[in-house]
Amino acid sequence: MKAIVADDSQVMRMIIEKIVKTLGYQAIHAGNGQEVLSVLEKGFKDIDLILLDWNMPVMNGLETLTRIKKIDPDCDIPILMVSTESEDDKVRQAMHAGAGGYISKPFTAETLGAVIRQVKEKRSV
Repeated sequence: MKAIVADDSQVMRMIIEKIVKTLGYQAIHAGNGQEVLSVLEKGFKDIDLILLDWNMPVMNGLETLTRIKKIDPDCDIPILMVSTESEDDKVRQAMHAGAGGYISKPFTAETLGAVIRQVKEKRSV
């Protein structure tokens, strides 16, 4: 299984990679939304999970999410927003745009793992 881990912080990407590896994912790093779209251009079918930070240069997480859904409205890859943006309106925006889940930083490995499993279960229903 492959997961795109998109965050402008290399340290945060490494932390998330460690967590997703324990869940059986191979992490593909992206420093911004444009890099996420470049990975997806090579094939949506190869990706099993996308974790997006909200605040990234070039293209932020919400814009990335919106573009993914515009490119493929039937995209069923679970997309999880992982961000310091924890205001209710931001969470609603992301969920309305098609995010399968939202987790605020900082988080524990257990919490992120639980949210990923929850998002994956929603997808398989």
